[in-house]
Amino acid sequence: MTGLLDHMRTHNTPPRFLAALRALVRKDTLWLIALAALVGVLAGGVVSLMTATTFLTHHLLSPGSGRLSGLSHVSPVRALLVPTAGGLLLGLTSLYLARKTRFRPIDPIEANALHGGRMSLRDSLILAGQTILSNGCGVSLGLEAGFSQLGAAFGSRIGRQLRMHRADVRLLVGCGAAGAIGAAFDAPLAGAFYAFELIIGSYTFTALAPVALAAICGIGVVHLTDTVLPPILVATPQNIPLMVYFPIILLGIFAGLVGIMLMRGVTLTEHTFQRLPLPVWLRPALGGLLVGGLALLSPSVLSSGHMAMRAGLISSPPLMLALGLLGLKALASAISIGSGFRGGLFFASLYLGVLTGAVFAGALAPLAVLPVSVCAIVGMCALAVAVIGGPMTMIFLALETTGSLPLTGAVVVSAIVSSMTVRRTFGYSFATWRFHLRGENIRSGVDVGWMRTLTVERMMRTEIATFPETETVQAARTAFPHQTPRYILLCDAQNHYKGLVESVLFHASRVPETTPLTELVAADDVALTPALSLSTAIDTFERLARPALAVVDADNHILGLLSERYVLRRYAEELERTRRELAGEKYRV
Repeated sequence: MTGLLDHMRTHNTPPRFLAALRALVRKDTLWLIALAALVGVLAGGVVSLMTATTFLTHHLLSPGSGRLSGLSHVSPVRALLVPTAGGLLLGLTSLYLARKTRFRPIDPIEANALHGGRMSLRDSLILAGQTILSNGCGVSLGLEAGFSQLGAAFGSRIGRQLRMHRADVRLLVGCGAAGAIGAAFDAPLAGAFYAFELIIGSYTFTALAPVALAAICGIGVVHLTDTVLPPILVATPQNIPLMVYFPIILLGIFAGLVGIMLMRGVTLTEHTFQRLPLPVWLRPALGGLLVGGLALLSPSVLSSGHMAMRAGLISSPPLMLALGLLGLKALASAISIGSGFRGGLFFASLYLGVLTGAVFAGALAPLAVLPVSVCAIVGMCALAVAVIGGPMTMIFLALETTGSLPLTGAVVVSAIVSSMTVRRTFGYSFATWRFHLRGENIRSGVDVGWMRTLTVERMMRTEIATFPETETVQAARTAFPHQTPRYILLCDAQNHYKGLVESVLFHASRVPETTPLTELVAADDVALTPALSLSTAIDTFERLARPALAVVDADNHILGLLSERYVLRRYAEELERTRRELAGEKYRV
């Protein structure tokens, strides 16, 4: 699809076709829904292809088996050699990319929050390949990061190729992620709300049709290619007694705390690897060796843990075994990410959640009788909410996995409690926590990029009145006898900024005419720089309580003037535009 679009742009007639298609999409929402379906099909193809490729590489660890975490044993030589070799290959590949190309893949959440949905398809393809290599050699990470990355990148590429509105590009990015996650779990509602909660950042009625259709189309592709797992049959109770909800609340709190420990552990492991006296390209090899060593204790730590999760839902392990497996899987996942492998924690968090529920049920057994299967499913969803940060996503995933409405009520309670626990004690999901470590203040896919692109340089007024700093109030009154500018910027002979004076000050009767203008400059007077963002400018105005500020370059030369009233008006206009987009009220032309 993208190759076809690239080909069409290089000729004369096809651009007219693109222009016509762009006009149709802007004029009629049905064409946007059709594009969303196409993006869903591409995302489903991504899931099918990546899954099939990974199964082939899994045969290196266990010939004849495509699901590593379901193995009862693994060859010690293969367990140590294959992850180490995969880590070495990944490290060398990363070293080549660092030296030869500019490789910095943008996560779909970051793309929608800061860049208006702009993603690099080339970088996303590389990241997907690294994810296949990481999961294929058996390290304890899932493929969902590659699924959503590449699915979203296809949506971004199509939207940008057609020069669609910023909001529509962001929507197609969400459609790609919805198609990928829906196809990965065979769960259209979970895929759709994954896009709403994490990628798009909000739910709107107008976005429901394209996002849901993309998820359904993605699922259709994996069913056609037979790369979807058969449904799982989990024994669930017919009803959940009211008294059972109290331990379920405790399980939600416990799962939230386990999720926080996991996220902290990943960061600590990453810092530990960074302090090792090893070159960066050797760290994945060491990480692979350590994960292989853990696999000798239990093969369930290998790969995403999907088969081990299914086995745990059908028959939960006893307390001590569950506790041991929980520690091994958490350690293996932390080592995998900390050493530099590519992948996500979505799949891994589901297995960890099942083990967390089994541990809780075993510890609670002497005090209350709570079915282990209930604890396993509730724990699975509660921990995934803590790590991923999508309560509705996990609620619908539980419903689509079990088909049990009474159990879904328990999942709702645990998901809310887990989410509140993480927000109050930690404040981040895994994705937003890693953004925080990089210095980005991103909490979801809600579009905040306009606040960064709307800089002081774009808002300042260049028609300004300047006056020599050596002059007096009398000279200023003489120079501006009639229409006096509201603000006068003082400068020296080289146009260096020396302060700002309001005209009301030197026109006041109580100011002597012999007063130097520099004495009217506020003691806390500062100037803005052109690159400052809208939010920084607003913070500066609030801190200084000044109606206007000068804008200067790096050499302190005067460039313009910015008033607080204009900044607040632009801010209100952008907020209103964002509100309309969130409410589905954007206009099409």
